[in-house]
Amino acid sequence: MNQRARQITGRLKENGYYAYLVGGCVRDLLLGREPSDYDVATSARPEQVIELFPGAAVVGAHFGVALVDGVEVATFRSERNYSDGRHPDYVAFETDVRKDVARRDFTINALLMDAESGEVFDYVGGREDLRLGLVRAIGDPDARFREDRLRMLRAVRFAARLGFEIEPETSAAIRRLSGLARDVSAERTRDELVRILTEGAARRGFELLDECGLLPVILPEVAAFKGVAQPPEFHPEGDVWTHVLLMLGAMREPSPALAFGVVLHDVGKPGTFRIAERIRFDGHVELGREISTDILTRLRCSKEEMRRVDDLVANHMRFKDVDKMRESTILRFLRLPHFEEHLELHRLDCLASHGRLDHYEAMKARWERTPPEVLKPPPLLTGDDLLAAGYSPCPAFKQALAAVEDAQLEGRVRSPEEALAVALEVMERTAGPFRFPV
Repeated sequence: MNQRARQITGRLKENGYYAYLVGGCVRDLLLGREPSDYDVATSARPEQVIELFPGAAVVGAHFGVALVDGVEVATFRSERNYSDGRHPDYVAFETDVRKDVARRDFTINALLMDAESGEVFDYVGGREDLRLGLVRAIGDPDARFREDRLRMLRAVRFAARLGFEIEPETSAAIRRLSGLARDVSAERTRDELVRILTEGAARRGFELLDECGLLPVILPEVAAFKGVAQPPEFHPEGDVWTHVLLMLGAMREPSPALAFGVVLHDVGKPGTFRIAERIRFDGHVELGREISTDILTRLRCSKEEMRRVDDLVANHMRFKDVDKMRESTILRFLRLPHFEEHLELHRLDCLASHGRLDHYEAMKARWERTPPEVLKPPPLLTGDDLLAAGYSPCPAFKQALAAVEDAQLEGRVRSPEEALAVALEVMERTAGPFRFPV
């Protein structure tokens, strides 16, 4: 147990206040898990907490929350009327902890513990639900979800991460109210999706999103995967939805970018499905890039994360052609930023379909044994060198420098003089009126 949290509750109690560990940390301790953080609930008002802990910072004055050495200390409170579907219109500080417990989301998150003795106080049946493996809303589930619509996504996340079921009445309420998830801010939806994808039970999380009716509300493009058949010679597992679920189930500690790449790498398939001599998805990579960018923009993802996911979607089909690639093309492929994510996406893609890992193993071995200076050697020639050779700037510069780099990567040129000769040949062939020195 966190020693600082124990000291905080101890000091509050020494000064005549009630103080308990509360919420997720109690749940995790009872499940034998190490809590990621600790929260304290107390009868002390915020100003009294600040008086006892002068270094504390008030982080939610309206809600009576102070941060004491990284531990959130919150005054018992009751809430009512959530006109915006997130924030209470009325907050009252309380001295009765049962009123504080009643405002919380799920029974398993409303347990209290005496940090010194380990005694647990349960006013909502949370211990029994832990034993049964149930995520159950406190009181009326419709009311809990109308108060804060994000709780529907949180129910899915807790059930997936803990390996629990969502209690039937709670699940039914989510299905009834799933459309309200559209009202949750993009940032909160994104953060909850990232947690579902990265906390170790992504497949179960997405299955529950589907079962509860949330998937077509927050990710309709992914819900469209269901029933989209794939060529059985390459995808014996079945439709696109099944394929992605298998990949999610095989992920291990993915970055958010890789996790989104797994979900979205085939997002262009529903829109490009056609049957010719076999099922085809011509242009699904290009359409997938457009759709994935739209989704991540909608979710307010960072530009860096969007770039990484776009790279994954754009390049996921390239592995099938590595046997036909020139050396320079292979080296350019290997030096893509975060190439380890490209490798892992390809590995998961293969395991969830035909099962062949020969291209993955070959490229992984090549990537591991190729030093950075070989992947991206210092250039033998630059644009300034072409200017110095008497050429005016023109579009052919880019072609010439690319040809020089290809020749350098393939070992065909080893000196600036040889590089200039290659560049001049390209310039003479392609530059038109710019080909003559000035």
